[in-house]
Amino acid sequence: MSANNAEHGTAGRAGEVVVGVDGSRSSKEALAWAAEEARLRGATLRLVHAWHVPATAYMAYAVPLDAAALEKAASELLEEVARDVLGEQPDVPTVHEVVEGPPVEVIVEASKAAALVVVGSRGLGGFSGLLLGSVSSQVAHRAHCPVTIWREHS
Repeated sequence: MSANNAEHGTAGRAGEVVVGVDGSRSSKEALAWAAEEARLRGATLRLVHAWHVPATAYMAYAVPLDAAALEKAASELLEEVARDVLGEQPDVPTVHEVVEGPPVEVIVEASKAAALVVVGSRGLGGFSGLLLGSVSSQVAHRAHCPVTIWREHS
């Protein structure tokens, strides 16, 4: 293990490519790219989806939300996206991870033991489309391993 790997946290799961999946078009494209990268590396592909209870659920007038139902919906979304993009029998080993928390925190935590993180960037279109999305930008700055940001092609 090199000092660089130790600094960036890639020693634990050096054979793992982590991809953030939120169901958007860019995250699906990022997943397809990450799957090919994992296949070429002989790595495991870890699909990570972050979910959270909406902030309005904590307001005094809010209707109580069922956290278990939210987690189940998040898990179903991840399974559906994985099936749509990778098919029923992916040609790369996959792990699905559904975690409660802010997407940036969840992906940065997963990056501690990854060789690569891949996230999509939805952008804003036009000249402002040159900017990264807030999640992809924060992940790029805070991850413990290299990051690839997949940007949609129009």
